[in-house]
Amino acid sequence: MSRRPIDRSPKLKLLRDEGYEIDVVTGYLLIRGVPYLNARQEVKRGVLISALEVNNDIALPPQDHQAKWFGEHPCNENGTPIQGLGSSEQPIRIANLDVTWNFSCKPKPAECYRDFHHKIEHYVAKISGPAQAVDSSATAQTFKPFAPDEGDSVFLYEDTASSRADIVAINEKLKPRKVGIVGLGGTGSYVLDYLAKTPIGEIHLFDADVFIQHNAFRAPGAASGAELDEKLTKVAIHARTYSKMRRGIIPHPVEMGPGTLHLLEDLDFVFLCMEGTGKKPIVSKLEDLGVPFIDVGMGITVHGESLRGQVRTTTSTPTQRRHVHEKNRIAFTAAGEVNEYDRNIQVVELNALNAAFAVIKFKKLCGFYDDDGHEHFSVFVIAGAESINEDDE
Repeated sequence: MSRRPIDRSPKLKLLRDEGYEIDVVTGYLLIRGVPYLNARQEVKRGVLISALEVNNDIALPPQDHQAKWFGEHPCNENGTPIQGLGSSEQPIRIANLDVTWNFSCKPKPAECYRDFHHKIEHYVAKISGPAQAVDSSATAQTFKPFAPDEGDSVFLYEDTASSRADIVAINEKLKPRKVGIVGLGGTGSYVLDYLAKTPIGEIHLFDADVFIQHNAFRAPGAASGAELDEKLTKVAIHARTYSKMRRGIIPHPVEMGPGTLHLLEDLDFVFLCMEGTGKKPIVSKLEDLGVPFIDVGMGITVHGESLRGQVRTTTSTPTQRRHVHEKNRIAFTAAGEVNEYDRNIQVVELNALNAAFAVIKFKKLCGFYDDDGHEHFSVFVIAGAESINEDDE
């Protein structure tokens, strides 16, 4: 439960001050303890739920007239279902509640609600009217003391994007994880950008390099000249950026080597977004730890007056590792070899695409997305817009 949107929004605060049991949970507004009659003409209490529209945690007017209901279907005094609620069964899990009913009830004579106070009062009056006719003490305005914030969200403001799409329960599959990103160049910084918008508990950043001018053209957002003058490490500047939105961004301004590999030991998943001789010991360490990881890479060349090439995603899990070595699915640079990475062509949209493929695969492994192919190696060929997927389980 979060009090911040309630404290910052006069209409939500008014609901609380009037005695409603109001919560804000994962982007939903919940009104608990709403009395209603069931089909057996018994007075029960349910939960009225609406996706919350906010900006900077200040409630905006509702964007639709729909609400969800946890409880039996509200009935009239004779036990027949209340008409006019626009009821349909749409099961969904919200805030640990198995919600069944979706209501679609427009206010009269208007077609939309002025604010959430207007919307909640209208729904509560319609749902609770028959219960109050049977028991005059049955009211949703219980003046129950409200609990303090639970502090169980990594976000500094509510994730209303997930609640708008009704995917909060699916998103929660990502929540308990500790994820590492090794290499905060173009692709790694986009991996961070995508992961930062998820409820992952901790995101650890590993990179010893300084964020300089060419990095600004391969990373999300826009760095100012003053920020470049600071000569911060990549992990420091990105941690500062994303800490405006969430907690749990943990920078490690170190190069991965024998003295730092132990930092990977507490992680649940790792993204490898780097090249060079340091990659092979990292892979060996992750394999020894039983930690799944995804390695990304791209190869872009000049072809006449255009560019062509491909982006690669290699997945390694405890149940499938052999393809990495037997099929050379990851390019390891041996000691003494020239590292061509710094002269390779990097284009920002391909960095973002490479990161997107990696994060999508990660989310498949977490159960966020369905996974029909279970591929552990994929290549996207730019010129032909072809996807090659191999090494399925």
